[in-house]
Amino acid sequence: MAAAAYRAGEKLHSEYYGEDSDYTRKGGVICSEILLPSHAPPEYADRETLWNAVERAERGKKAQLAYSFDIALQNEFSMQENIDLARQFLLDNFVSRGMVADFAVHQPDKEDGGISNPHVHVMCPIRPMEQDGRWGNKQRREYVLDEHGERVLDEVGNYVFNAVPTTDWGKPETLEAWRQAWAEMCNAKFAEKGLDCRIDHRSFARQGIEQIPTQHEGPTVRAMEAKGIRTDKGDLNRWIRSANAKLNNIRQTISKLLAWLKEVKAELSKPQEPRIVDLLGRYFAGRNAGAWSQKAKLGNLKSYSAAVNYLHTNHISTLSDLESRLDGYDKTASRLKSSLAEKEQRIKKLDRLVQLADFYREGKPVYDKLNEIKWKKKREEYAARHERTLDLFYMARRELKPFLVDGKKVPLKIWQEEKAALEQAYTAERQQLSAIQQDLKSIRQIHYAIESIRHEQERTEQVKNHKREIEI
Repeated sequence: MAAAAYRAGEKLHSEYYGEDSDYTRKGGVICSEILLPSHAPPEYADRETLWNAVERAERGKKAQLAYSFDIALQNEFSMQENIDLARQFLLDNFVSRGMVADFAVHQPDKEDGGISNPHVHVMCPIRPMEQDGRWGNKQRREYVLDEHGERVLDEVGNYVFNAVPTTDWGKPETLEAWRQAWAEMCNAKFAEKGLDCRIDHRSFARQGIEQIPTQHEGPTVRAMEAKGIRTDKGDLNRWIRSANAKLNNIRQTISKLLAWLKEVKAELSKPQEPRIVDLLGRYFAGRNAGAWSQKAKLGNLKSYSAAVNYLHTNHISTLSDLESRLDGYDKTASRLKSSLAEKEQRIKKLDRLVQLADFYREGKPVYDKLNEIKWKKKREEYAARHERTLDLFYMARRELKPFLVDGKKVPLKIWQEEKAALEQAYTAERQQLSAIQQDLKSIRQIHYAIESIRHEQERTEQVKNHKREIEI
């Protein structure tokens, strides 16, 4: 109920909790609407009626009531076009399956950099609705049978069964189909408006894009960063953007240099491939012949010495040697990209574990105190006062269970040390990218010198051909 009130910017009363959730002063809510299948009770078009009915249908205190989706809208479309597109998407992909869809369109103030962030929040009850308008079951029992077709009993005499979902709404394949459908609808709208931009529901890796994705920061992190407060997610995204910039620069430089090498090798190829040192000697000799001052000649000599020293230090003699070095950089850049992405994912996981450890540490004394209280009423009052802390403790205990040492101790120090080591390794790999960029500067200088020699040969050949034409 509170989630629905927040998304719609309304005041709603929860019969289950006996509380009001008032978000009528929340800004940025453009519109909200409830879409119902034809067999749903018409009174469910009222938001408070709908979600009170959903809460009444559940008996478990910790039952999951709804699926929640966030959909980014497109700045290239008008707000009305975005709303119409989102409504049609929900009708085609959700309501047509018998789902109820409660959606709200938000357009908060522009974020840093003036980028608008219009989006849709969607909530759908998990329970399917029967044709008679009543809520159905989320799961059904599928009993385990032995080789004789008889039900299997557990150690206490109960039948063993598996809980099987009654719908496919929660399957990853279904979510993938929804994501693809949304991308196709947006791209069809782009084409209709004559726009070249397109969106893709697949990850960078599945698209074959060699780029590390940044992490979603959320409004809280963005607000802190805007105030100058550095956050872990903000630092991580700055690392990622810096690494991506270096990777893109390296790949573009390598691509251009490899293309140039192929062209040069084709034009300058001889029975014996020319040595780069000889080509550099011709280039700087020509520069010195046209130099008017001793200072200019000394500068040419220093540049020539630096280039020759680079070639000698790195055992580069021919254009083929240079091509091999660039190929090696290409492979290294790809390896570093993969390694940086793996470290970023692990750092994110460790951040989550450390956060859970904080919840566990803060909630453990409250949980222990609760267990010491013998009177039921006092236990319930104490639990109500500390509901948020206990909920976070239960969640942390459940997620941390596989990691607890001796079933009790959280290995926080190990995680912190691992994260520090990963961050150090991450920084070292980014320094490798910087070293490659620095090395490519030397190669670009050599590239310029050899390119000048090639153009000189072309001009000389043109003059010879012109003289032959005159003689003929």
